[in-house]
Amino acid sequence: MEDFKALFLEETLFYNRVVLGSLVPRGWWEPLPHFLQTWLRNYIGGNILYFVSGFLWSLYVYHLKRDVYLPKDATPTARAMLLQIYVATKAMPWYSLLPTVSEYMIENGWTRCFPRTTDVSLAAYLVYVVIYLVLVELGIYWMHRGLHDVKPLYKYLHATHHIYNKQNTLSPFAGLAFHPLDGILQALPHVLALFVVPVQFRMHIFLVFVEGIWTANIHDCINGKLWPVMGAGYHTIHHTTYRHNYGHFTIWMDWMFGTLRHPTEEESKMM
Repeated sequence: MEDFKALFLEETLFYNRVVLGSLVPRGWWEPLPHFLQTWLRNYIGGNILYFVSGFLWSLYVYHLKRDVYLPKDATPTARAMLLQIYVATKAMPWYSLLPTVSEYMIENGWTRCFPRTTDVSLAAYLVYVVIYLVLVELGIYWMHRGLHDVKPLYKYLHATHHIYNKQNTLSPFAGLAFHPLDGILQALPHVLALFVVPVQFRMHIFLVFVEGIWTANIHDCINGKLWPVMGAGYHTIHHTTYRHNYGHFTIWMDWMFGTLRHPTEEESKMM
């Protein structure tokens, strides 16, 4: 276990040097305690991921492919996107705490993470990743559903995100436009699953990175029609009915628990 701890710490120090060493003057970050260095790296990385993914996706959908994927009246206004950016950037310092705390727990050996791909067989590695993703999907589904069903949670936390309830108010920038505690709660299953199933530390970091990109993608209102992915076509329904499609990556949890509504059902109603 001590060897694992040393390897975890070595890896986080490497990530800190790469990000902070490239973007922040050395005298500003090197004197900071390791925990604060990690938080600063996550904060900077989170902002870069949010703005780059949101900007590139918006450029592609709303300008380069204008009127191809969405009708004119479904394109979000600049004002709506600026409001989403304001809400997200205000919450980003708090969002950054969750991966920082999770890395601290991993470094101290409190989770079931392992540092190297060679620590388990390939078959075990793949099985662990699948189990981890299932647990994350299940956790996000019930966390998200609870934020709707428990009225105080909805009123004081989740309602901040649901002011975006029409196609022309949703955009990739809405993906992180949450009350800070709401965003942390919905990402919490990524951390809790680490106490249940062994996952390589680097894979955990990668999946959290994918999470940031995915949240931008599912708020662009484009129905990708890639079964069984819970794409933007499904998530747009969630933002308009409030009672369906709580899942995150796939439709399975909504199918299992009776809250699934397909985009084709909505399209047939409009015909």
